[in-house]
Amino acid sequence: MTLTTTVHSPLRLYGRSGELAILETLLGRLRAGDGGALVLTSPPGLGRTALLRQAAADYFARREGPVLYASAAPAEERLPYSGLHALLCSAQGPLAVSPDRVLRTGITPGGLLGLLRGLGAERPLLVCVDDAHAWDPDSRAALGFAARRLGAGSRVAVVIGSADETTFAGLPALRLGPLDDDAAAALLDRLTDATGDVDPVVRSELLREAAGNPRLLAGLVGRLTADQLAGRTALPYPLPGGESVLDAHAAHLDGLDPDTHTLLLLAAAAEEHEPDGAGADAALLLRAGARAGLVPAHLDRVLFAPAGSAGALQRAGSRVHFSHPLLRRAVLHRAPTARRRAVHELLATLLGGPGSPPLPALVQRACAAPGPDTALAGQLVAAAVAPRPHAERSAALARAAALSTDDAQRGARFAAAAEQARLAGDTGRARAMLARVGAHPAGGVAPYVRGMLALRDGPAADAREALLNAATLLAPHDPRRTLDALFGAAEAAWAMGDAIAYLDAMNRIPVAPADRATVQYRAGMCAVLGGRTVAGHALLRCCLDWADRAEEPDELLRAAVSALVLGEVDAACRTGARALAAVRTRGPEALLPHALENLAYAELRAGRHARARAHALEGLHAARRTGQPNAATHLHAVLALAASVEGPAEACAAHADAALAGAGPHGLTQAATLATWAVARADLAAGRPGEAAARLGPLVRPGPRMGHFAVRLLAIPCYIEAVALSGRADDGTDGLAEAVEEFALWTSRTTDPQAPAQLARCRALLAPQEEAAARYEEALAHHDRAGGDFERARTQLLHGQLLRRRRRTREARGPLRDALVAFERCSARAWADRAGGELRAAGEAVDVPDQGGAGPLAGLTPQQQRIARCVAEGATNREVAVRLSVSPRTVDHHLRNVFAALGVRSRTELARLLDR
Repeated sequence: MTLTTTVHSPLRLYGRSGELAILETLLGRLRAGDGGALVLTSPPGLGRTALLRQAAADYFARREGPVLYASAAPAEERLPYSGLHALLCSAQGPLAVSPDRVLRTGITPGGLLGLLRGLGAERPLLVCVDDAHAWDPDSRAALGFAARRLGAGSRVAVVIGSADETTFAGLPALRLGPLDDDAAAALLDRLTDATGDVDPVVRSELLREAAGNPRLLAGLVGRLTADQLAGRTALPYPLPGGESVLDAHAAHLDGLDPDTHTLLLLAAAAEEHEPDGAGADAALLLRAGARAGLVPAHLDRVLFAPAGSAGALQRAGSRVHFSHPLLRRAVLHRAPTARRRAVHELLATLLGGPGSPPLPALVQRACAAPGPDTALAGQLVAAAVAPRPHAERSAALARAAALSTDDAQRGARFAAAAEQARLAGDTGRARAMLARVGAHPAGGVAPYVRGMLALRDGPAADAREALLNAATLLAPHDPRRTLDALFGAAEAAWAMGDAIAYLDAMNRIPVAPADRATVQYRAGMCAVLGGRTVAGHALLRCCLDWADRAEEPDELLRAAVSALVLGEVDAACRTGARALAAVRTRGPEALLPHALENLAYAELRAGRHARARAHALEGLHAARRTGQPNAATHLHAVLALAASVEGPAEACAAHADAALAGAGPHGLTQAATLATWAVARADLAAGRPGEAAARLGPLVRPGPRMGHFAVRLLAIPCYIEAVALSGRADDGTDGLAEAVEEFALWTSRTTDPQAPAQLARCRALLAPQEEAAARYEEALAHHDRAGGDFERARTQLLHGQLLRRRRRTREARGPLRDALVAFERCSARAWADRAGGELRAAGEAVDVPDQGGAGPLAGLTPQQQRIARCVAEGATNREVAVRLSVSPRTVDHHLRNVFAALGVRSRTELARLLDR
């Protein structure tokens, strides 16, 4: 017996490594002499047949045993035992039972089991049956009976492909899901290999339409021309090529009665005016079914009992969903055109109200329209306004565009649909709508939407140029979008760290727009960046006063930015929270990541690191959901800063790496500066001031690698601390005096409550020893007025280090103990470990777990353990001294005692001992 020529080695399978591993496990047991069965189930098009063929081809290629392989023939479904006949005919060589005899007289389930065991007794046998749900009932029953009884010692494995699990209940089942995004993209690359590059928008639309169905993706690609794939020609709407998959889905409903078919068509049509995934209104379906003449008892049975629709419909509260999205499309695809239009007209009548028809009714009428309809298109545009959700407005505008006859009008409506899709957070649909605008510029709306999309997912410089160009096109006739475009260009310049470009965009905003708060915000920000700080702060404070009466998310977000520039961090948190609430209440969804980022950053400035982390994590999920990688990059930077306080160090490094990876290609200087600052702060927490100083130096000093203009001043206190602790404060090469004076000037102008305390701490770090203590006391007095556990604890830690270094250990214990408690209170674990180490070195027992464990260092003092670990990491005596705030002579003394206690003679032996 051998594999027939109808089964061949398939193309490479994408995204099915887990399923292939399960099949290989089954085949491995078969080679070892055990049998078993597995049912592969999936809706049509997900690769069930490809997996079966792969398993059969792999087993046959190794020549480990015979393979029986059969696929159902729908035309023979009513012929008894036709399935078993096809399966046995796939074998070559004599069988205990002739296939013809099977067809003539049938075979009992027990007889099939005996036959398979007999075949397996010679050599391990693999049996593969595809589309077994379409076999005749007798063959299905016999196969299921035999498969359930194969087990240890049978040397027969049965793999069954079926559209559902119920036919072979009791057997192990593996249900295939759609391909994930990476696998679908890899398959698309394979399918388009011969045609060359695929336009990114076209690529996104194909992946979106296919929804992880490999057969559907192949069908869509196969119907497009090379010009359409490359974006040179507009895509057809709707995309062709999915007919075979839709027919296969619809085939599962062929056995249902006509009334159920009618209700399924009503349910499918009723979802046309609903957002994606929302399902249909059960009450509407009951009314529509009654109007269509369906018996109420039948309606109840189908809508309230899942089995009534063969599992096609599922009820969830007041909503009715199809079990699979393609099944809904299949129902609409299979229905005759006249019947489908009649159903849409019926629903439009039920949804209509007095006066002008509501948007859902108009959408149903659009679905029923036989061709272009200028009047209906105009009604759709008029109804697609607030307070309708942005997603519904986008869908309505797209239908209006499809019904339009004028090319320019069609392009303008597709552009408006793209804008609403962007606001709804659906960037893929927005780009698909833009691709249908064609050669008509749509009055600047299309360039505006492209620029706003690039602002969230593209190089910031490109976004700025696109939005400036859009503002020029929109200025004569659309002041609202012009203003939004210019604010977007300014935001792009801010993210780039280009203050001149920011001022250029802000100065283009009209000097007298209707909104007085906008005038003050524009003038205030320009004044601050232009060096007129006092005047700028006065104007921005007016913006904060206006914020008490503001309700729109954009206005509240600008007010929160004003508060941050002023340094009023508590006001920034309050206003940011109001902006977030406004976005959640009023939308748009696309603004949610930005609102969460602003609030999280304000909370970081206020020292509320746990809240900042919670909001940043939510923002990161929202950015991914709405297709905004640039926002995700900024949120990774915020999370890195939070992790530099709370830990662990691995989390800080991971978020910082993600932020830097996204910031580089898109020129996001602000995110890169924040991420670098976060890693430097984690270095300080771990006692690596030299590394921290090296990271922060380029960001705070003038030069081509200078950091973001709005962040560099905030990082100066960390830089001063890093340089001072690394022992380089006295060499005069790091521009510390200039940095401190610049920070002092900023402190005199800001209302940030932490700035005076941080300035006093910087001066204490650089002051002579006899003056430093007074400076620390001054800093602590400022902290008492400002609040904030973390910054106060950092000052206490540095003060305690100074006292211990001057051998005033008894006095050092007080501030070090207070620092440890404060760090623990604000969950700053790494900083607490550092404070605990200093406190132990000052001679006080601290109940802090030793991260290195007992091991060979258990007999050493805490200070000796710290020195041993630093040396084992490769640090020199001087580097250890800097890290632990002791003299090199002290390190040498302790290290000799460590060598003696551990019985080692060199640093290399010490490192090997700790490795073990």
